[in-house]
Amino acid sequence: MNENRDLMLRGELYRESDPELVASRVSCGKLLDRFNATEADRTEERGELLGELLGSIGADSTIMPRFQCDYGTYISIGSNTFVNYDAIMLDCARITIGDDVSIGPRAQLLTPLHPMEDHEARRNRWERALPITIGNNVWLGAGVIVCPGVTIGDNSVIGAGSVVTRDVPPHTFAAGNPCRTIRELP
Repeated sequence: MNENRDLMLRGELYRESDPELVASRVSCGKLLDRFNATEADRTEERGELLGELLGSIGADSTIMPRFQCDYGTYISIGSNTFVNYDAIMLDCARITIGDDVSIGPRAQLLTPLHPMEDHEARRNRWERALPITIGNNVWLGAGVIVCPGVTIGDNSVIGAGSVVTRDVPPHTFAAGNPCRTIRELP
């Protein structure tokens, strides 16, 4: 690994313009182009491409095209998980998705952060990233945005269109912008 990749994966400031990181994103983009261009009946080919693209993907898990990510290799998906159309997973930090998860269309899992108060660092494209963890048997409704560093506990449901900025405990229905607990689930 190079220095910027190490910094990125440790959640420290790094340069996204590092040539090795750029090359990794281009390589990922080529696999995504192939995946997103597969015909509807080519599920086996899609599965093979996802196996090549992602860090891991469990048995009976499906991602529908159009799918976008930065590196792919930092995404781990458990078994029997379904990711609907137009998902975006910016995996500058690890994204871990459990078993039996349902992710609605146009959901976004976003790990990168940009400096807020250091305007010069932001202008020069420094960034850092924090991991996202989605527990088992979670349902993310359509258009949910999960922000950097968030963990969503097992058996939770996130309402459509929510922006999840903080951790969500297990067995919780949460919704809104910003997302907040609505009620506990059994």
